[in-house]
Amino acid sequence: MFRLTQYMRELIHPTPVRRREGPVKPVVIWNLTRRCNLKCRHCYTTSADVHFPGELSHEQAMGVLDDLKAFGIPALILSGGEPLSRFDFFELAERAKELNFRHLSLSTNGTLIDASNAQRIADLGFDYVGISLDGIGKTNDWFRGLDGAYDAALTGVRELLKRDVKVGLRFTITEDNAHHLPEMMDLCDREGVDKFYLSHLVYAGRGDKHRGDDTEHKRTREAMDELLDRAWVAVAEDMPLEIVTGNNDADAVYFLRWVEKNFPEKADHIRAHLEAWGGNSSGLGVANIDTLGKVHPDTYWSDYTVGSVKTTPFSQLWTGEDPMLATLRQRPRPLKGRCGACAYKSVCGGNTRIRALQLTGDPWAEDPACYLGASEIGIEAEAERVALTPFRGKSHDPEHRFF
Repeated sequence: MFRLTQYMRELIHPTPVRRREGPVKPVVIWNLTRRCNLKCRHCYTTSADVHFPGELSHEQAMGVLDDLKAFGIPALILSGGEPLSRFDFFELAERAKELNFRHLSLSTNGTLIDASNAQRIADLGFDYVGISLDGIGKTNDWFRGLDGAYDAALTGVRELLKRDVKVGLRFTITEDNAHHLPEMMDLCDREGVDKFYLSHLVYAGRGDKHRGDDTEHKRTREAMDELLDRAWVAVAEDMPLEIVTGNNDADAVYFLRWVEKNFPEKADHIRAHLEAWGGNSSGLGVANIDTLGKVHPDTYWSDYTVGSVKTTPFSQLWTGEDPMLATLRQRPRPLKGRCGACAYKSVCGGNTRIRALQLTGDPWAEDPACYLGASEIGIEAEAERVALTPFRGKSHDPEHRFF
């Protein structure tokens, strides 16, 4: 996850660079159930509104919570399918509250949240609830496979906000909904939502089947320009809006080049912060437990399993000698092609490896979703792959340059 607003604030309020020390404990994304009331076109778990056999029992799930707490993970994200569809969701959430995880989040489609369970969610003290929308109105309903899904999700957003729960909107951008991005940002402003997460399409589950819908590089750049404009205004005017992106760590490089163009005197400071972050963190700073209890380097690596929490505690699996985890944790990773030659691989960490694996069979090949041209990443000898677009917009409006 690339925290655009956080790093943009460094332009106005610089802080010392803090590098990771000691063993890294991962943020754990736990898919509690594969069951879901929607049929999203880009679903990475190919969920459906049916019972799926083999999911963790209540007792097994409780044991996982105890192990994760004892291991000292920094954050736990309860996801699905639709997590509220799991029979004992609130019991598990209550136990997570009792264990006092440092950061507890819920990732949901929002359509099952009404006044009653919104209060239960508020009482549980979730630090953050991310609600997924894939456009405005009928566009969202088409993506989500259910008429009325947009209105139901928006009801969930409003019920949580009434109870002072921190809510964010999550938007997976594709060729079919990219034009809704400005409206999604406006929706955040209108509803009082102060966090927006842009997810790039990852080739997994139904998302793999719809890889042809992945935004063209030019459109991805246009989306990033929109986010840069919005983030800069929010930071410059001290607004609460937080913008993050996920599943394409080239976003950090695109941002750094924006800084190099507009605030060159700040570029070294920003690059130091980005290199301390390190880009893609699959298998290192992020982990996944799927609905069957299998452990993966992240939520999209469903074809590679480290082990199962049904037989071995997560803490042991994550600190074992798994060869893929060991290689993912290398810096630099054994990258090939454009990624291997890139002058910014210390910033993005080689981007999303699962896309390379899905398209080439080689997890270390170049990520096909990198939208920067050859000269932009320091590969002068290679022909440009994308038409360059100029940086534009409020981002370099003198009225907002306070230093």
